[in-house]
Amino acid sequence: MQSDKIKVLVADDSQVTRMLLVELLRTDPGIQVIGIVDDGQAALDFLGADTDPPDVVLMDIHMPRLDGFEATRRIMETRPVPIIICTATSDPQELAVTFRSMEAGAVACVAKPVGTGPDFEALRHNLLQTVRLMSEVKVVRRWNRLRTTGAAPPAPWTGGAKTASPAVRLIGIGASTGGPPVLQTILSGLPKDFPIPLLIVQHIARGFLPGMVEWLNQTTGLRVHIAAHGATPLAGHVYVAPDDFHLGIDARGRIVLAREEPENGLRPSVSYLFRSLANICGASSIGVLLTGMGKDGAAELRAMRNRGAHTIAQDRDSSIVHGMPGEAIKLSAAAQVLPADKIADALIAQVARGYPAAGEIDS
Repeated sequence: MQSDKIKVLVADDSQVTRMLLVELLRTDPGIQVIGIVDDGQAALDFLGADTDPPDVVLMDIHMPRLDGFEATRRIMETRPVPIIICTATSDPQELAVTFRSMEAGAVACVAKPVGTGPDFEALRHNLLQTVRLMSEVKVVRRWNRLRTTGAAPPAPWTGGAKTASPAVRLIGIGASTGGPPVLQTILSGLPKDFPIPLLIVQHIARGFLPGMVEWLNQTTGLRVHIAAHGATPLAGHVYVAPDDFHLGIDARGRIVLAREEPENGLRPSVSYLFRSLANICGASSIGVLLTGMGKDGAAELRAMRNRGAHTIAQDRDSSIVHGMPGEAIKLSAAAQVLPADKIADALIAQVARGYPAAGEIDS
């Protein structure tokens, strides 16, 4: 039935792109395009009209009158709806605006399926899959924390060398759908002199990673890098797996980038990172599994816990998609299940006091 279809509003200033996106969306019989507008102000006006509201807004970033970031911010303050940022830019500075939009409440970002290149079909599939998945997300009104919260930066590290657990050498974090704003929340909650390096695998569309790294460097106190093979991780630095490379650690404590087969259909894979930490670091590591679809990293988080590592999974209420952390929780892989805004404090506490004695962690 018509009413059972996912209703989509498309906002893009390019007529050619609008036509392409509409045609691609219409290839899915479960999707109905109910509106086509050419800028963010028109999208805001559409949502404010007395019409059948969309289930998803597909939003470009660079548009006249009102760009995608400002439109997202205003929509999430007034008439919240799942917003997917759809962009073709590859400039890291411009892509950083995409992630500011996610910080303002957009639920996902996808690359525009433009042209007829070899990646076109994969991009089309990802676009349709993301629209279907995000249509089920329950969003809430977002008051603009960028303008209204003068939150102080985290206090400097006070654990000290004597009280910081010598067992903790590395923290590994895995995330997929909905992950970037959660990573931003966690990293911005850590002091800039945090004494432990962090390794991150974030599933993200090819080409978006430099923009995400730029945004995290702008909005957190830590130094965020795209990981380089052979580098030695430094305290207070964050290393993110590059496109199409698994991320791990070797016995000498150096970063390993590998082109081995994808795991769970993914490269980089959270499973590869967590297995590496379990095998090399054992109890000297912490594993954190965040929002995302599928089960990547769940079994390997259990392996980390079996080796004595402290493990954390994001809770359902704060996850855009609770697939990965939910699978980990089913496996009793998580020593703690926490909302996104509590994970940084948990990491600080674990590093400062060391690990609980055997039997002190609830199953």
